[in-house]
Amino acid sequence: MPGPLVLAIDQGTTSSRALVVDASARVLGVGQRPFTQHFPHPAWVEHDPEEIWTSTRAAIADALHAARCFPDDLGAVGIANQRETAVLWERHSGAPVGRAIVWQDRRTAEICGALRDAGREPLFAGRTGLTLDPYFSGTKLTWMLRANPALRERAARGELAAGTVDSWLVWKLTGGARHVTDVTNASRTLLYNVVERDWDDDLCEALEVPTALLPEAEPSTAAFGTTTVDAIGARVPIAGIAGDQQAALFGQACTAPGLAKNTYGTGAFLLAPAGERPAFSRNRLLLSLGAGTTRAVPEYVVEGSVFVAGAAVQWLRDELGIIANAADVEPLAASVRDTGGVSFVPAFTGLGAPHWDPHARGALVGLTRGSTRAHIARAALEAIALSSADLIDAMNADLPQPIRELRVDGGAAQNDLLMQLQADLGGVTVVRPRTVETTALGAAFLAGLGAGIWSSTAEVGALWREERRFEPSIDATERAERRATWHRAIERARAWAEPTDAPARG
Repeated sequence: MPGPLVLAIDQGTTSSRALVVDASARVLGVGQRPFTQHFPHPAWVEHDPEEIWTSTRAAIADALHAARCFPDDLGAVGIANQRETAVLWERHSGAPVGRAIVWQDRRTAEICGALRDAGREPLFAGRTGLTLDPYFSGTKLTWMLRANPALRERAARGELAAGTVDSWLVWKLTGGARHVTDVTNASRTLLYNVVERDWDDDLCEALEVPTALLPEAEPSTAAFGTTTVDAIGARVPIAGIAGDQQAALFGQACTAPGLAKNTYGTGAFLLAPAGERPAFSRNRLLLSLGAGTTRAVPEYVVEGSVFVAGAAVQWLRDELGIIANAADVEPLAASVRDTGGVSFVPAFTGLGAPHWDPHARGALVGLTRGSTRAHIARAALEAIALSSADLIDAMNADLPQPIRELRVDGGAAQNDLLMQLQADLGGVTVVRPRTVETTALGAAFLAGLGAGIWSSTAEVGALWREERRFEPSIDATERAERRATWHRAIERARAWAEPTDAPARG
């Protein structure tokens, strides 16, 4: 092998991926394993932590085999992960105490509402840069401990460990030697003070989460531990961790004002750098810590989250059956000139930024007898682009310099029609890199920097390459009309599920 290789783990919402990357950022091998999605009640989403782990191990083995290399060839391991999913496990046995509650899950809407009614939202907003929403992992831990009082007692005694998926994977990779997370993941919990850059006692008390549960929080290029031979076949340093969206921002080399990235995965996540000072959003966006944060200097990023993007295409395939494969949506949508008046709001698990409505639900409106599956397919692609266009507007109102270039990644970024719709409806230049695996590459870059394989962020940034550019092709008048129609559809979907529709706790 030409020099030390980096193993990048990209643990996502529907599958676990692993990539082997060399020092020139070439992807030598890829492994991917899906795992089960559990939906025990409406708007509840769960994962089995053990299945996350076994799928990750299998993906690692597949990637090493595809790259024709051995674990001993690895110089570092990096992790990017689905962020706000919460896992709770026993310290002694390492066994999960139940399923993980996934970031898409809406069961804690009432907990968030009660905190808001009690006047606690300014406390959380001012210290975390987040809004009180079920999206974040802190209230998921609240729910777990309320649902089982015995767990609360064990947590207070230090018998349990909690964390996001990165913490769970590091625990498994190190054989239980390290209980740790990075600051990008910590800043998405509602428990971490992004100004002081530490766990916050007041926030933990408000969410009834004992601090004994929480991992150490380190910068993204820290020494996070060493893998065991049992875990991956060799002892390799874990030298980089970031939440998937911050990892993608790093992998897209978005370090200058005017640059932003949008990842089209299960959801869509728009991030832009926001400097070294915590400038809180005035437009219902989120402030988090970026992967460039060091112990001495913070890096802040502003973010907007769309809960359903690629998942809308999966729904067309799996539930409606109007396409056989996800790739079929592009030619089907392109077979019609427009949506025929159909608007699709895929608010299956509520609306994210800038609306923040956990009680919104999906809606198809504007249907006529002439509506076809092609119109619905095109409306689904437009919904993804329109949701992100709302975020672009909000972000432009927050940032001192508007977004001039949107760098895109994720599986749906390969869809040329969607990328052109994004440029048209967002009114922004869209740029697709040669490698759209930027989440995994971001994790690889962070680990390589932490292990000394690359010397600087400038060296890493020079490895980024453009593949195709999409320019807006419609005028401002048409753009405004189409977005006004979208906002009318949004209003039909909002507040559809009343809080009392949620099942009882437990």
